[in-house]
Amino acid sequence: MKLSCALMVGLAVAGSGAPFALALDVAHPIHHARTSRLSEGHRVAHHAATASSVSAHRQPVAHGAKLGSGAGTIRRASLRAHHHHYYERFTASSFASSDQFLGDVVTGEDPVVRQAAIDALGDMNGTAVVIDPANGRILAMVNQKLALSPGAEPCSTIKITVAMAALAEGIVNRDTMVQLPGFRMNMTQALAKSNNLYFEELGRELGFERVRHYANEFGLGELAGYNIPGEQLGVYPDRPLPVSEGGVGRMCSFGQGVSMTPLQLGAYVAALANGGTLYYLQHPTTPEEVAAFAPRVKRTLDITRFIPDLQDGMAGAVEYGTARRLRTSFAEFPVFGKTGTCSDNGTRFGWFASYSQAPQGSLVTVFFLEGGRPTFGPRAAELTGAFYRNLWDHNYFVNKPVQATANVSPAPAVTAQPVSAQAANQ
Repeated sequence: MKLSCALMVGLAVAGSGAPFALALDVAHPIHHARTSRLSEGHRVAHHAATASSVSAHRQPVAHGAKLGSGAGTIRRASLRAHHHHYYERFTASSFASSDQFLGDVVTGEDPVVRQAAIDALGDMNGTAVVIDPANGRILAMVNQKLALSPGAEPCSTIKITVAMAALAEGIVNRDTMVQLPGFRMNMTQALAKSNNLYFEELGRELGFERVRHYANEFGLGELAGYNIPGEQLGVYPDRPLPVSEGGVGRMCSFGQGVSMTPLQLGAYVAALANGGTLYYLQHPTTPEEVAAFAPRVKRTLDITRFIPDLQDGMAGAVEYGTARRLRTSFAEFPVFGKTGTCSDNGTRFGWFASYSQAPQGSLVTVFFLEGGRPTFGPRAAELTGAFYRNLWDHNYFVNKPVQATANVSPAPAVTAQPVSAQAANQ
């Protein structure tokens, strides 16, 4: 996986020393001479000179210890920001013609939801998947060829699975202040601003075995759909990245080494929205399948009590963080989400996964974009806002009944339990 930009860790603590989003999604071209906000797609290159300076400020956490415990006064780092010019060359286009939707099987989809997603995407090269989290039904899947593809690096959307793993293991809660080089922050701030260093720290504390355990429980590395023709499988590796490439920390901040599909991400976010039920996603393609639709439970996740802690940061992302572009077009009810931006071999990825909280019930959306410089996570969040605006303007939520959740097909319920540190090391 190519790094999208080689930047010094020192920039993370330059200037005032105040907390900020090292992994922040921004719309600016990657050629700033001096900055304290780095694109979520910027991979941090730990140069030897920088590493020696940072080591004086980093407070490593012993395995099994509570992160942030005993944190003292925040010390301002002595690193200086230097002029760096980096121009990443993209070979993929961010735009596509309307024929990217040709070939989609649309019988059985909600026509209003589908049209709202198409209008929101416009000419952007990407896919939009909309799911009813109460039963796992896919209401619309726009550009199905891309939606059902083997997936791509999840970028910073991986942070929501890592955050839940850390919450379930009792390593942190939403208010735990974690000491980082030159500043401290809690989970709410780290999710809202998409801070890489925070999640690298969580990843190292969890260790690869526990990180992988939870990722698998949440559906990564397995098919998300139930008999969806053409669905391909994303990959979760069975070993961590080499330390020279960032190790488990890099996997937990960018998802490097992981391939995730829009359906896998959508199924997990649906479980967050409904309180912990991981449904098989189903995509009815005939009127008969719509009439006979019945939810199918894959497994039940023991995460209900941790969802409010996670939701706090996902709300912050939309209200003041990396996804705040969503609010430029829609603010009628709460939306909770997470952005992601990164690149590989000349193609940039822009993710935004979210769930809403309308009085008539929730919707889960995954917007995934591919392309060049105009493609990034905040743009996907902006398109999600346009999607909700389209639904609102077409009175989709007016007198819309909450969909029933009865008639769930029997399936074995598997409860995700914390993995002990001892078991993780065996």
